Amino acid sequence: MNAIAARNGPISESELLAMSADDYMNSAQLEFFRQKLLELKNELLENSADMREHLRETVATADEADRATQEEEQVLEQRIRDRELKLLHKVESALRRIDDGSYGYCEVSGEPIGVGRLLARPTATLSLEEQERHERAERMFR
Repeated sequence: MNAIAARNGPISESELLAMSADDYMNSAQLEFFRQKLLELKNELLENSADMREHLRETVATADEADRATQEEEQVLEQRIRDRELKLLHKVESALRRIDDGSYGYCEVSGEPIGVGRLLARPTATLSLEEQERHERAERMFR
């Protein structure tokens, strides 16, 4: 284990990227991604609470145009909330994978997903190759 992985405290993104392939998903990297996922989870929960509060504060109006605008805004907010709820489930699943030791590995091939891909999408469950294969299959069967 190198000095970065052996020290106490969180590592930075640049330190994470500087680690060798032999260090893949060591305790320092897992802790980095755990913190990243917990921050995302907290942000999603805060957004959800803010959105619920905003929806409760909406005042009914007699003007048809204003009411239509409010309804459209509520539909849009509900779509965003649904998307964020799906992402929250993915974040919680990723945290469970960190706990069970399967985080960072493709659920189809078992190969490493890669630090770069996990930085871009910390909830990823497929390697880039498997993701592309999955998307091609989806397009073929649509």
